[in-house]
Amino acid sequence: MKKLVFLIGVLVMMAGVAMAQEEKVSENGPEIEFEKLVHDYGEVQYNGNGECEFRFTNTGNEPLILQKPKSSCGCTVPTWPKEPILPGESDVIKVTYKTTKVGTINKSITVTSNAKTNATVVLRIKGNVLPQPTETLPEKDFGEGSPVNNN
Repeated sequence: MKKLVFLIGVLVMMAGVAMAQEEKVSENGPEIEFEKLVHDYGEVQYNGNGECEFRFTNTGNEPLILQKPKSSCGCTVPTWPKEPILPGESDVIKVTYKTTKVGTINKSITVTSNAKTNATVVLRIKGNVLPQPTETLPEKDFGEGSPVNNN
């Protein structure tokens, strides 16, 4: 009987140690936290400035590595840091939207990283590109005739 109780006690202790190690392992790793997930351009002039930034921080305890972000179309071009982001450091993903298409902006950029909980984050841009202004020449009124030099 004493051997059985001792054996059960050893098994319980081993299970407790194994679980504690699993919890400790799961606490390690990089984490990505963005200041914002959506950028609203509002109204943008045709061929205007379509640049914005998404600032993020590695809130984990290991280096964060980003893979190439994927945009929902070719008119949205992301630029991202290629070097690992150390724990506690911040950086930005720059997005350039080509504002040469009139109408509503509603695009996404999918960011994939080695973060332990949010390995895939979807960023969005929205807004409206205004029509290109049309140029008209002003009408000149010369009166009843051409100007005369009376010197």
